[in-house]
Amino acid sequence: MTYSIVARDDETGQMGVAVQSHFFSVGPIVSWAEPGVGAVATQGHVDMSYGPKGLELMRGGTPAGRALGVLVFADKEADHRQVAMVDAMGRAVAHTGEKCIAEAGDRQGDGVSVQANMMRNATVPDAMLQAYEKTAGDLAERMLVALDAAEAEGGDIRGRQSAAILIVKGRASDKPWEDRIVDLRVEDHAQPLEELRRLVMMRRGYDAVERAEQAALAGDMETAAREYERAEENVGENVEASFWAGVSLAAAGQEEQARAILQKSLSRHDGWADLLRRLPAAGLFPDDPALIERLLAGD
Repeated sequence: MTYSIVARDDETGQMGVAVQSHFFSVGPIVSWAEPGVGAVATQGHVDMSYGPKGLELMRGGTPAGRALGVLVFADKEADHRQVAMVDAMGRAVAHTGEKCIAEAGDRQGDGVSVQANMMRNATVPDAMLQAYEKTAGDLAERMLVALDAAEAEGGDIRGRQSAAILIVKGRASDKPWEDRIVDLRVEDHAQPLEELRRLVMMRRGYDAVERAEQAALAGDMETAAREYERAEENVGENVEASFWAGVSLAAAGQEEQARAILQKSLSRHDGWADLLRRLPAAGLFPDDPALIERLLAGD
């Protein structure tokens, strides 16, 4: 009922899972990953314990292949399971039980495993692996392309419903909230892969806003402007990024540039103007009423 990919990026060490299925909210069922440890996809007739148990074994130093073998050996229903793992060394492995609903199969490459069951065509895993290996870009992009290839090859015999992507860092830090790079889900949608890609682009946009804000605080307005431009390319019609970009630029003394950017949000509705006026009391903007009124006046 599902096709998925687990992979590790050689350059960054990032690891992740991406999945699509005709099933409501597939992400929490299939996707498991831990920074510095590995990633697991649990599907078929799902036993979700493969996720945490697999990560526990790999966390203790057990290679992905052996970890999966241990769990499969202990599972009386293993013939109905489909599970894939990749560890922090890039060792990728999968198990497709003999009783998984056809068409079912898996393929492995360097640091990657793709797997699918209940597919319209048996060629789905081959198409996924080929797409992943031929695509340039970051891990998220390569995994999204693999999912697109599965759908183009026929995908789930029942159609489509939900999708998810989870990517973690190659090493754990003392700030675990920063170790999940991407964690996005489409729970129920007519075109889940298109919606998932839109959300990934939005995530990239907000990441660019954060980098821009840090650059602005450091006085590096050239970098800030470049990152804000990247954000604008990714967030579409969402004006949240535009508002905070303008606020940061204005606070850094770039009033003219800030005024132009702020108009994208200020022209949407009057709540943005009211928010700007409230920021000085929260210590988030200079207490300069004249500056605020000039910004609100626009060009």
